[in-house]
Amino acid sequence: ARVDPEQKIRIVKALQAAGEFAAMTGDGVNDAPALKRADIGVAMGKGGTDVAREAAHMVLLDDNFATIVHAVREGRRIFDNIRKFIKYSMTGNAGTIWVIVLAPFAGLPIPLLPVQILWINLATDGLPGLALANERAEHGVMRRPPRRPGESLFSQGMAYHIAWVGLVIAAVCVPLQAWALQAGNDRWQTMVFTVLCFSRLAQCVATRSERQSLFRIGFWSNPPLMLAVLLTVALHLATVYVPALNDFFHTRPLDWDELALCLVLSTVVFFAVEAEKWLARRGWLYRNGGTRGMDR
Repeated sequence: ARVDPEQKIRIVKALQAAGEFAAMTGDGVNDAPALKRADIGVAMGKGGTDVAREAAHMVLLDDNFATIVHAVREGRRIFDNIRKFIKYSMTGNAGTIWVIVLAPFAGLPIPLLPVQILWINLATDGLPGLALANERAEHGVMRRPPRRPGESLFSQGMAYHIAWVGLVIAAVCVPLQAWALQAGNDRWQTMVFTVLCFSRLAQCVATRSERQSLFRIGFWSNPPLMLAVLLTVALHLATVYVPALNDFFHTRPLDWDELALCLVLSTVVFFAVEAEKWLARRGWLYRNGGTRGMDR
């Protein structure tokens, strides 16, 4: 109250000089300079003047300050879901690359054909990846401190996650290929193909929350995602068991015990990611900015 326009700008500049990210709300002509100077200027839509609305970065249409809180919450949810999709997609692709690269070094043939790689990317990055955008906000999302404007998207251990989970996928697929070849199983390529696809889906389900266990948030708390995963599983099984698709994807029908083995091996990635989250909740991982006050 009783602050003139020059003093408002001085307050904003002082906050910015201290490294703060300053927001300013106002409705009058005298608020316009500070609204323009602030990192985020918010003008009132109903009672605000045209000058204030022109100078602001955002306009609050209902003049309700609680709307700002709701917008911050939604913005954090959207940003988290973008991170989850990138983490899921890049981790799965890293796993595929590791499998293809490491197999020849182990004296094994190339495990996948181009059409199979294309199918994995289309099937696993398609519907499940899009359904991640429907994920609800993380528990305690509004108790986090603000994210630094210059913070990398790959901070908080995301780059490490992509690298080591990709290696876990390879650590499951390459030994499976070696064992099946040694046993003379002519369906080894289909088995590797299936484990890689299902491992990426398991990683997608585990990535739904960056820190909370899936057993706590519930498997069906995001129905579109689980339906997308089940649909992708059904489509992949069609490539394995439908004769017309066998010729196209160069697959062979698996025995039930082989399919069961593929399903069990695919859960390794899920439990590995769950173990990572368990360690992170206890502060044993990503101490350099990785926890950032996240709720346990």
